[in-house]
Parts: sequence; C-alpha cells; structure tokens
Amino acid sequence: MADNRDRRNDRNREENDGLTKKLIAVNRVTKTVKGGRNMRFSALVVVGDGQGKVGLGMGKAAEVPEAIEKATQLAKRNVKAVSLKDNTIPHATTGKFGRGQVLLLPAEPGTGVIAGGAVRMVLEVAGVKDIRTKSLGSNNPINSAKATLAGLESLRNAEEIAQLRGVDVVSD
Repeated sequence: MADNRDRRNDRNREENDGLTKKLIAVNRVTKTVKGGRNMRFSALVVVGDGQGKVGLGMGKAAEVPEAIEKATQLAKRNVKAVSLKDNTIPHATTGKFGRGQVLLLPAEPGTGVIAGGAVRMVLEVAGVKDIRTKSLGSNNPINSAKATLAGLESLRNAEEIAQLRGVDVVSD
C-alpha cells in the first residue's frame, strides 16, 4: 500500500516541473504472430515550457496510458532550446523530416498561431504566439511534428550569428 502511495506522489511531482505536455496522436499497431494478432499502442507527445524549450517523444506499450507515459518521459529527456524573437520566430525557415515539410514564417504581433494539427501543438508548447505556417509535404502527424521541430532547431537569432562570426550586433 505504501509503495503505491509513493509512486503516486512521484508521478505528481514529475507533473509539477513547469512543462506543458500535449498528446498529438495515439495509434493502434498490430503485429501478426503465430498465435494471432498482437495489439499495442504508440503515442506521440510534445512537451515544452512555453518559453523556447520543446521536446518530442514517442512511446509504445500494450496499454494507452503506459504508451503516453513512456512518450512523455522520452520527450522530457529530449527537450531542446529554440531561438525566439519576442512572440514569433526570428526568420523564415523550412523544416523537413521524411516526406513531411513545414514552412514557418514570422508574423506580426496579434496574428496568432496559424497552423493546424501537430504543427500547432508543437508551436504552442514552444511558446510561439504569432506565426504563419504551411504544411507542404506529408500530413502524417509524426512527420509533421518532427519537421516542425527540425525547423525550430534550425532557427538562429542575431546574437548567435554574431557570436559565430566574431562580430558585434548592431541594433537599429
């Protein structure tokens, strides 16, 4: 009994780490074996702090809650920082993963998140408030989410580029 209570408290402590988690997709996958079909579930979860840190994870298990938990843990381990400029992105970029391709364009304040499905969820947990996007390739949620993450990781702000070049930033 005490063991279960300790596990429950650990789970609650993990949830209070300042990260927002969103479930993007749950798929039922089957494997045909000699005895019949083996059913399992895969879950895709994105976590972020809403201030430029985002991670993506995918987990598989026999039950849906276990798959979501595994995906969440993997996403928390894979959290990466992305460059943001105010509430948008510093420049336009294209993220690619597999056949999924996502065009990310900065937007004026007040525009909101113009995106759909998995792309919207990734951008919201990353903390992007104003952005325009267009999905150009596959609309598969896994490829779209990973392409969005690839695009966000490719972003560089003026300070990072100046540091790479060894020059000072000249502001307008």
